[in-house]
Amino acid sequence: MIGAFAFETTPAIRFAAGAAAGLGPLAAKRLGPRVLFVTDAGLTGLGLTAPALAGLAQGAAVTVFDAVEADPSRATLMAAVAAGQGATGVVGFGGGSSLDVAKLAALLLGSGEDLDAAWGVGLARGPRLPLVLVPTTAGTGSEVTPVAIITVEGSEKRGVSSPLLLPDLALLDPDLTLGLPAATTAATGLDAMVHAIEAYTSRSPNANPVSRVLACEALRLLGANIERAVAEGGDRAARGAMLLGAMLAGQAFANAPVAAVHALAYPIGGLFHVPHGLSNALVLPHVLRFNAPAAAGEYAALAPLAGAGADLADGLAALSSRLGLPQRLRDVGVAAADLPRCAEEAMKQTRLLVNNPRPVTEADARAIYEAAW
Repeated sequence: MIGAFAFETTPAIRFAAGAAAGLGPLAAKRLGPRVLFVTDAGLTGLGLTAPALAGLAQGAAVTVFDAVEADPSRATLMAAVAAGQGATGVVGFGGGSSLDVAKLAALLLGSGEDLDAAWGVGLARGPRLPLVLVPTTAGTGSEVTPVAIITVEGSEKRGVSSPLLLPDLALLDPDLTLGLPAATTAATGLDAMVHAIEAYTSRSPNANPVSRVLACEALRLLGANIERAVAEGGDRAARGAMLLGAMLAGQAFANAPVAAVHALAYPIGGLFHVPHGLSNALVLPHVLRFNAPAAAGEYAALAPLAGAGADLADGLAALSSRLGLPQRLRDVGVAAADLPRCAEEAMKQTRLLVNNPRPVTEADARAIYEAAW
């Protein structure tokens, strides 16, 4: 018997090669005359923002905030809010970090509410400013998720989860991902695969059949195209499939939330500044092996979709190796002496750990880190 569930997603999605150049007309009726454009300096320097900005400038005054860093800090978010005073709408353009900052900037500019009161699930009050999100990586799916993550107090990652953060429009342009380096393509692609896997196996009360269908299609697209996208970065078909797969995975986990892979990945990113996708990849097979007693049937169903052979954990570990990513925590600067602190920090991610197929204690988390080290 299917239980009660709610499924919410971004109300408007546009997918087309070269679509970023048409952002102005698409956004004009949504954003108003003064637009805050949130991105990072790397994209500005590469010129990837130029077509979108040219289109927006035809109908609006645009303020560009391009100081978003990986794992953005609270200070960065508040600087974006300061830059956006007087804005009537917000555009987020970039990877998950830029999109998350744009979401929260739209919320804080629209409502003036206290960020500290909004942390957690369903606590944001709103309203937010009109919001358009344009992803440039095929990984986070942030353009269709109600979650934004910020690093606070030096290393802790804290999130706001609310349907208010879903944008009015997500614009997916595969051409924006053509210049992604191979390592970034690999790490963000595996991040998207984690989203699909954890959504499919989520023990959230809102785990639902819609998310499961989306997760399966996402995993099929991602598994079939990630190696080609990494090896042949200019392959538009592979890039488009990855971008669509990441979005579908985002829709899935936005409603059936992720679990222990993400909970254990967050301290690696927060403490050691390892990119989020790579942090996920490093702990993924070890969390899957830990979960296997509670999710063996589900993992067996997902393995062929992911192109992982008979064993999901072993297959994805082999895929990560073929993609050329670091394989051990020690390879990214984590010392054995750091593992207890990582485990302690991971246990703070209670909103994620409750969704895991198998309960995780601090001792379990430490054992998983030791296996990954």
